[in-house]
Amino acid sequence: METMVFPMGGGATRLYSALTPSHSSSPLPLPTSHQTADTKLDPSFCQEQKGPPVCPVELLRQCEEALRGRPPRFHRKFTHLNGGDSAPSSPIRVMQWNILAQALGEGLDSFVQCPPEALSWSRRKFLILEEILTYRPHILCLQEVDHYYDTFQPVLAGLGYSGNFCPKPWSPCLDVEGNNGPDGCALFFDESRYEFLDSVNLRLSAMRIPTNQVAVVTMLRCRSTGRCLCVVVTHLKARSGWEWLRSAQGSDLLRHLQSLLQKHAGDPADAQISDIPLLICGDFNAIPTEEVYRRFTTSPLGLDSAYKKLSEDALTEPEYTTWKIRPTGECCTTLDYIWYSQNTLRVDAVLDMPTEEQIGPNRLPSFSYPSDHLSLVCDFSFKEKE
Repeated sequence: METMVFPMGGGATRLYSALTPSHSSSPLPLPTSHQTADTKLDPSFCQEQKGPPVCPVELLRQCEEALRGRPPRFHRKFTHLNGGDSAPSSPIRVMQWNILAQALGEGLDSFVQCPPEALSWSRRKFLILEEILTYRPHILCLQEVDHYYDTFQPVLAGLGYSGNFCPKPWSPCLDVEGNNGPDGCALFFDESRYEFLDSVNLRLSAMRIPTNQVAVVTMLRCRSTGRCLCVVVTHLKARSGWEWLRSAQGSDLLRHLQSLLQKHAGDPADAQISDIPLLICGDFNAIPTEEVYRRFTTSPLGLDSAYKKLSEDALTEPEYTTWKIRPTGECCTTLDYIWYSQNTLRVDAVLDMPTEEQIGPNRLPSFSYPSDHLSLVCDFSFKEKE
């Protein structure tokens, strides 16, 4: 499969050198909507935003150099669907990933088999960037982002991405000493391929009561086809016992999306909301038998889960998208999904999951992999309008 090639540029070394020193652990104030992303940055980052585009191949090489001596990274392959049809003219590569908030990884999540050195930001930031640069998604949906302004926004802007960030109102990261601000959801898109139309940050409610969970909804237009695409990233309530809350949050999100799509479609009386391609990426903290999963499969938005395509019957989710060991025991389950509108989008390829042997006996995170959740990567294309 061809991967997209970004424009070459001479700024990768400056960008890399800005990443290399360990940042101070003092908390950063949450930037307001009026602050520019540059306000808390190293001068070399600021300079980067005004310079030429960064070459991702060079930055990937430098990430690998910074990680020299670590265990081998997971070798994952794409499963190609649709009988080997010719590659679509305008593929949409999407990555969904809960990257593990730095404050939570070091302070609250208690990964009992993970060496503390593997959780240091000085290592993890390169592992996270390596994963993104390896697959080079056109659309990137992240959860548990607590280094948006000082790392991800400037680095990805240098690679040609535009982004939006929505922090949790009461982020648990703020309870950790030396935190880097609240965690939240971030959505990035490749500006060379998509034109920005609109974006809204949502605070999800349950029975009309605001909760601590959020979503970012962004409307894009594909520059090559002219077709619109609505992309959503979210992170629902964690932990057993909160199934009812996840269901309510999922229903609230679906209601918002139906309203937004109807508004975008034009006249509400005859609007065909199912005509607008929709991608919903998230850590739902819900296994496939939960009510919130059923709500998405039965939604009038015509959604399906892309990762079911990996199974032989195309009806079964992967065995796991997260695998960790905490004091309460081992957790190996599926919580992360890429939902897509079946009427308007086609799944062309799906990145497989690493094996148990690759993951290793101490599970995730590890020196090989920076998060307790695995990234999901899919290639989509627009279906022809009938």
